[in-house]
Amino acid sequence: MARTSARTSAGPRRPGSTAADAAETTPALELDRLIHERIRLAIVSSLAVNDALTFNELKTLLGTSDGNLSVHARKLEDARYVTCTKSFDGRVPRTEYRLTAAGRQALDRYLNHMEALIRAARKT
Repeated sequence: MARTSARTSAGPRRPGSTAADAAETTPALELDRLIHERIRLAIVSSLAVNDALTFNELKTLLGTSDGNLSVHARKLEDARYVTCTKSFDGRVPRTEYRLTAAGRQALDRYLNHMEALIRAARKT
């Protein structure tokens, strides 16, 4: 049996339609799965309101383990949603994260989509 993507099975978007329009008709199909995961959404959201955060600041803020934060931050870095700068403060390693323009755009799209879902849910 041939596999089709969710976008194909949901049909094409109308020209000029927005993600919010699509959210009202196909809610789960438009979610950015990379950001939708709880820890990654928390990382991106935290960086959206801070110029930069260190690894330890993020770890404390999110209440997560070193390993968990490392894995999720790496996925965001691989997607170019965040940048990671490693340096030393004296002899102590310092890892700092910043949200990229692509990361901010992805967060904006995600938030717009979630707002559209909320509006659609309140209509019912």
